[in-house]
Amino acid sequence: MHFRSPRHLRIAAHAELISLTVMLANVLTVHLRPISSLMGPTHGCAYLFVVIATWRYKHASVGAKTLALVPGAGGMLALRQLERVDTTGSPAEEAIPSRPCGDGHRHRLRP
Repeated sequence: MHFRSPRHLRIAAHAELISLTVMLANVLTVHLRPISSLMGPTHGCAYLFVVIATWRYKHASVGAKTLALVPGAGGMLALRQLERVDTTGSPAEEAIPSRPCGDGHRHRLRP
């Protein structure tokens, strides 16, 4: 079973990419100062949010955490990596059935 990454992480990844695109288009064309003043901090905040949210996400692999560090497209790359992770854990853990006992814990049944 695959999961969808958290909504706030998807929004921040898109904001990071869009703000970088707008900043680069502005620099390469008319270079309006108000656009640069608005998009610079927006991109910086979105980038930091993506990095921190990815590093704090419990299902994130080391690869996803590393990809989140790439400025601009790192958030989208990390999202792509996160969507490949299985939320149920490794297949080896699932293959071992467990049963509840009287003390409230679940004990694994070994063959």
